[in-house]
Amino acid sequence: MLIIEVKETESIDRALKRYKRKVQNVRQIQELRRRKEFVKPSVTRRHEVLKAVYKNKKQATV
Repeated sequence: MLIIEVKETESIDRALKRYKRKVQNVRQIQELRRRKEFVKPSVTRRHEVLKAVYKNKKQATV
């Protein structure tokens, strides 16, 4: 859980902006989406390999 200390001189909007930035930097949303359902390790590995093949193909054409 992330904790943001709000200073007395700071507005709520500014504190919310800091909170959103902190959530994004910690990658909390991505982790929650990843943990939503179980993905077999073989499927994860297949996605990594396909992504690498795609990147190599894209780089070769450029």
